[in-house]
Amino acid sequence: MMTADQNTHLLDQASVLADRFMPRATGFDQARKLDQDASDAMADAGFYRLFVPEQLGGLEASPVVSAQIFERLAQGSAACGWVAFIAATSGSTLGSIPEETARAIFTHPNTMVAGVFAPSGKARVDAGQVTVNGRWQWGSGTQNADWVLGGCLVDTGDEKPSQHMVLMPTSEIHFLDTWHVSGLQGTGSTDYEAVDLRLSDGHIVGYGGHRPPRRPLYQFPQFTLLAIGIGAVALGIARAAINELVQLAQSKRRINSTATLADRAHSHLEVARAEASLRSARAFYYQSIEAAWAVAERGDKVNVDQRRDIRLATTHAVEASIKTVDAMYTLGGGSAVYADSPLQRHFRDVHMTSQHIMVAPSTLETVGRLYLGVEAQTSTL
Repeated sequence: MMTADQNTHLLDQASVLADRFMPRATGFDQARKLDQDASDAMADAGFYRLFVPEQLGGLEASPVVSAQIFERLAQGSAACGWVAFIAATSGSTLGSIPEETARAIFTHPNTMVAGVFAPSGKARVDAGQVTVNGRWQWGSGTQNADWVLGGCLVDTGDEKPSQHMVLMPTSEIHFLDTWHVSGLQGTGSTDYEAVDLRLSDGHIVGYGGHRPPRRPLYQFPQFTLLAIGIGAVALGIARAAINELVQLAQSKRRINSTATLADRAHSHLEVARAEASLRSARAFYYQSIEAAWAVAERGDKVNVDQRRDIRLATTHAVEASIKTVDAMYTLGGGSAVYADSPLQRHFRDVHMTSQHIMVAPSTLETVGRLYLGVEAQTSTL
């Protein structure tokens, strides 16, 4: 279990790196992926092993602390916050494969795993080997990773194919130049593919009855951890947008006016509303995670009610963050539309977060059904 001093150190490192990466955010966007030294710095800080089992050398950090790390990183660079949570969540899969295979993969503390859970690939198991073919989209951070996950329909030849992720060495993956997008450009979320890639079947996550350790962190489903990361990044972007607008407002003036943006009554109203909305969403977000963590620390499974609350809180955090950024972007006026304005980057990035299926409007429908006592599909909560 992480100590208070370890948690404080991780959060301090997140602040240091967020400040360091802020001036490089535009460069990450232009490269359409993180520079390797930036990814290495996050690995050195321990952010990629936040959810890796302790027995392998991971941290098994609290989702509360991890969310604070992703949020703080996103204030400096949304791409860094996004890649960090993808890598952390992906690392949790090492608890659901044979320990011998996990140790062969996690050979050093900076090992990075990233990938996609969607079953866009096909895998065939035969005589202890698996052959993988597939193409996956939204491969955030995969070009910086050592190992890449790909969701597959796994065929054993004996029964209906089952859905699993497969851990594949990055050296055997083909990356495709598809990441030409509006926001989160620096995440490097390009398509990738595997062609007749053969591995031992120990690389199939959750195959053969392998389950994660019965420890607090792993009482959270991977889908829940994934959604938490998205909410954290959105909150970080929104905070960065308010900070940027406040700084801009001190000097920005309308033509033929001596009053700054900070002097205008409309600015006062909009910033006050943005602060109230963002802080309220953030409070609900962390309260829901903390409540579930308390349950997990007692050794109990995070149940549907807690998962429901977290998914509502994460989706609401994204929606509130978008409204906050939109308001700051609008207040910024003509200054905000230029490529060198952080506000236009925040605007693009925060709207991109809303496109992830974990915080899609359908999540609210599922959550609403549960609150009303109506049967709902909860497998991806």
